[in-house]
Amino acid sequence: MLFNSPQFIYLYLPIVLVGFFWLAATSQRLAAAWLAAASCFFYAWWNPIYLGLLGASIVFNYGMGVRLARESARPAGQRRRALLVFAVGANLLLLGYFKYFNFFAESARVIFDGHWHFDAIVLPLGISFFTFTQIAFLVDAWRGEAREFNFVHYTLFVTYFPHLIAGPVLHHREMMPQFAHASTYRLDWENIAVGLAIFGLGIFKKVVLADGIAPHANAVFQAAEAGQALSLLDAWGGALAYTFQLYFDFSGYSDMAIGLSRMFGVKLPLNFDSPYKAGSISEFWRRWHMTLSRFLRDYLYIALGGNRKGPLRRHANLFVTMVLGGLWHGAGWTFVVWGALHGFYLMVNHAWRWLVGRLGLRGGRAWRVLGWALTFVAVVVAWVFFRANSFDAALAMLGAMTGANGVAVPPDWLNALHWRLNRLAGEMGVGAGLLAGQFADAWVWRDLAILAAIAFFAPNTQQIMSRYRPALDFRGGVDEAGLLRFRIGTPWLVATVLLLATALTRGDAISEFLYFQF
Repeated sequence: MLFNSPQFIYLYLPIVLVGFFWLAATSQRLAAAWLAAASCFFYAWWNPIYLGLLGASIVFNYGMGVRLARESARPAGQRRRALLVFAVGANLLLLGYFKYFNFFAESARVIFDGHWHFDAIVLPLGISFFTFTQIAFLVDAWRGEAREFNFVHYTLFVTYFPHLIAGPVLHHREMMPQFAHASTYRLDWENIAVGLAIFGLGIFKKVVLADGIAPHANAVFQAAEAGQALSLLDAWGGALAYTFQLYFDFSGYSDMAIGLSRMFGVKLPLNFDSPYKAGSISEFWRRWHMTLSRFLRDYLYIALGGNRKGPLRRHANLFVTMVLGGLWHGAGWTFVVWGALHGFYLMVNHAWRWLVGRLGLRGGRAWRVLGWALTFVAVVVAWVFFRANSFDAALAMLGAMTGANGVAVPPDWLNALHWRLNRLAGEMGVGAGLLAGQFADAWVWRDLAILAAIAFFAPNTQQIMSRYRPALDFRGGVDEAGLLRFRIGTPWLVATVLLLATALTRGDAISEFLYFQF
C-alpha cells in the first residue's frame, strides 16, 4: 500500500486514525496494540507471506534485546559479546540471504562461466530498514542504553507504518518514550493540522515534481541501456532529471512519513534537510538520508575505529563504510561503485580540510560557491551509477556527458534561432546529427530549471513548519521561510487543500517511491 494511493488516503488512514484515538480514550495499551496491528496489516498488504518473517524477526530480536540488557548489568565478558555477535549475525544472515543471494549467485555464475540456473529470491519490502532498526536496538541493549521492554511498544516501534517501508531508521531510545507518554494518546487538532500540511507538501513533491520529471530520466537511461548514442545535452538532461526525481521522491516520502506520524502525536527524526544546498560532500551526508548516515557512523564507522587511529586508518574506515552503504542500497556492482565514489569523495574532502587548516587558508563566498558546485556535480556523477542498470549504461552516460557523442541542441531551440545561425553552424562543419537531440526538448530544461530553483533556493519543509518543530531533531531557525512560514489558519488550510487536490488528481498513474526497492 502506497502513501499516495487512494485506498491509503481514503480508507486506511482515516480508519486507523479514528480507531487509534477512539481506543486511546479507553486504554493506551489497546490503542498501541491497534496501531501495531494496523501497521502489520499495512505491511501485509504488499505480500501476506512475509508478515510471518517480520513477526519472527520481531520476536527474536525482542528476546535477544531483553537478554542483552540483562547481561549489560554484568561485567563485560566473552559470553556477553558472543550473544551480541550471534544476534547481530542472525539479522545480517537474514538480510544477506534475501538481499544478496541473487547478486552473489549471479556474480559467481559469470566469474566461473557456469550454466546453472536458480530461482530468484524475492526481496521482502522494507527488510533493510526493519533489520537496521533492530540491529541498532540490539547494540543499544548491549550497551545498557535501552530502557523500556514493553512488547507491544516494541512491536509498534519496529512496524510503525510511517517509517516501516523506507525509513527513517529509528533508535529505540527516541521512540519508546513517546509510545509510553500519555500525551501521545490525546487527540490534538494542532498535530492533525500540522501533520496534514506536511503530508500535503510531501505528496505534492512526489506526485507532481518527482513523477513529473521521471519519464524523461527513464527514457534517457533506457536509451543508454539499449546502446543508443546520446548527445551531451541528452545525457546531462537525463542525469539531472534523475538527480531531481530522486531528490523530490525521497524528500516527499520523508515529509509524508513525518506528517503521518505527527497526526498520531509521534515525532520522527529528521531524515532529509536540503542536501543539494550542501557546500561539501561531508555536509551532503549530514543532510541526505540522515538516519542512515547516523547508523553507519554509530554502528559501523566507529566500530571500525573511526578517526581514533590516525588519518590513513580514518580514510580507510570512511571508504569501507561508504562501500557497505552502497551495498545496503542495492545488491549490484553499480551500487558498489556508487558507494566507493562517495567514499573517495569523503577522503578527498577530509584531506582538503586538513590542508586548509594546515596552510591557514580562509574561505570566502567564492570558495563556498565553488565548494557547492563541485559537490553537486560530484553527486550527479555518482547518481549515474546509482540509477544505471549496468556498467555499460553508466559508462555510456558518463561518456556522453563529456561530449563524446557531440553536443545536441533541442530542435525547438534551433527553430527559434535565425536561419543564418543554422547556416553558420553548417559552414563550421557541425553536422545535423549533433544539432538534433532526441531527448533534449526545451520543456525538459525549463522543468529542470524550476526543480533546481526549488532545491537550491526555496525553504524546505522543516523551515516552513518551524513554528511547530516538525521533527525530533529539528534545528532550523524560526524566520528562514519568511512569508511561507506555516501558521494554522485559513490561508494555509486553502494551500493544503490545493496541494492535496493537485496531487490526488494525478493519481491515475500511481508510482512507488524509489527507496521502496532498498
